[in-house]
Amino acid sequence: MKTKIMDGMQRFSKAMFIPVLILPIAGILIALGNLLTNARLMEVMPFLDNPITTGFGTILTGSLVSILGNLGLIFCVGIAVGLANKEKAFAGFTALLGYLVFVNAMNKFMGLSGVLFEGESLQGTGQTLVLGVQILDMGVFLGLILGAITAMVHNKFIDKEFKGAFQIYGGSRFVFIVLIPVVVLLSIALTYIWPFFQSGINQLGTLINHSGNFGVFLYGALERLLIPTGLHHLVYTPFLYTSLGGVVDVGGQVYEGARNIYYAEIADPAVKVLSESVIWDARGISKMFGLIGACLAMYHCAKPENKRKVKAILIPAAVTSMIAGVTEPIEFSFMFVAPLLFVVHAALSGLSMVTLNLLDVRAIGPNGMIDFLLFNLPLGIEKTHWPMYILVGLMYFAIYYLVFRFLITKFNFKTVGREDAGEETKLYSKKDYNEKKAGASANPEAEDDIAGVIVGALGGASNINTVTNCYTRLRLTLDNPEAVDEDVLKQQTGASGVIIRDKNVQVVYGLQVTSIRKAVDSYLGFSANE
Repeated sequence: MKTKIMDGMQRFSKAMFIPVLILPIAGILIALGNLLTNARLMEVMPFLDNPITTGFGTILTGSLVSILGNLGLIFCVGIAVGLANKEKAFAGFTALLGYLVFVNAMNKFMGLSGVLFEGESLQGTGQTLVLGVQILDMGVFLGLILGAITAMVHNKFIDKEFKGAFQIYGGSRFVFIVLIPVVVLLSIALTYIWPFFQSGINQLGTLINHSGNFGVFLYGALERLLIPTGLHHLVYTPFLYTSLGGVVDVGGQVYEGARNIYYAEIADPAVKVLSESVIWDARGISKMFGLIGACLAMYHCAKPENKRKVKAILIPAAVTSMIAGVTEPIEFSFMFVAPLLFVVHAALSGLSMVTLNLLDVRAIGPNGMIDFLLFNLPLGIEKTHWPMYILVGLMYFAIYYLVFRFLITKFNFKTVGREDAGEETKLYSKKDYNEKKAGASANPEAEDDIAGVIVGALGGASNINTVTNCYTRLRLTLDNPEAVDEDVLKQQTGASGVIIRDKNVQVVYGLQVTSIRKAVDSYLGFSANE
């Protein structure tokens, strides 16, 4: 039972990446639109004060904010595609149809049962408009539920075929036929059940938000501690995109979740001070500053003869963390050789959020320095207090450096560059992969060589059932996980780490994971729809 639950959580976590990784793009473009219409910036750069750039900025921001009001639909389609075992395009299309059926079925049933609110404002009623249809306000949870159910029905019936005159109703058509009564009955059931769930969610959000700095610390620490399991997305996503992260009225529109609120508020010039719920999105201190201090500590603690190699390894990893917010190559360099350092890192990550909370800093940097500049500078100091964010970051740079250097030398941790004689100095890094990739342009067979090494280290093609990827990890299900050769994956393919949970295997490659996934798919003969 424990294995099945963990497997289900792993799959759901992977599926959430499809919508979650798209939303920051919308946020960045909203910030860009806000930048083009920023009055203070126009004073410094007068050439921006023209109807073309301001009009484009207004259109860009206004059009993309609409995404935030339809997250249920986005998550529904994304989850269904992510959880589908095959024919993913049909799964996504069917999820869209199921979402439309659900929304209208719930509206009709609520009208028949007399619970449909009649009035000018729906705020505070527990009901909202979804695609112009009035239903219970389920937010992102509606998408999560419908996406998962659609995927279950799809996986069970996609291969169902009929003969004769009914042949046309097989496959994806039969999936939709089965889904219709399931969705209609679900809409009726949730009309009665959801208000109780919503009450519980609201109470949980209130409890967390009223737990003060302890809640902030717990959130920040857990979000890091769950990195090895790959389930850390299940910690922060509810705070970013559901009512757990706050509920705020911005310009007459109600937004739920810290990330949604932030995007909506930066898009509305009338908002003078960013809401307190944004604190749940202030996760960038450890990425942009803290882990850079940890890298410097590891470099200074390395053996003199290894420092040149260590520098070549750590600098790219540190730059990736600071600019793009990808921390796993650094974290996996000490996660297993010195677990205490990883626990300390998680604690410091939580403490950095507490520090920002105490200083009333609303600036964010969830995905590194680029996000930090785009999101905070155009809003000015009054809204975000971004200079204090940088000061706090520099302080945590020093804290990370001092703490890591003390612990590494005190306990003689075998961090990068401190390996015993005969062991190779590595960050379990992407260096080897990058070298092979550089040669791939001259020799197209090089990518196949890397894919072949990866497949061989995973126990061979016959041992691999599924291949997917998230932002930084190649995620697989294997028949025999004991056949995995971690040393080969780390030393010959540039993996930063390997995580094995029952038959689920995650190989951490960083930002180049997408190209690796394509090479492995091509080598195995998998299509994108499998």
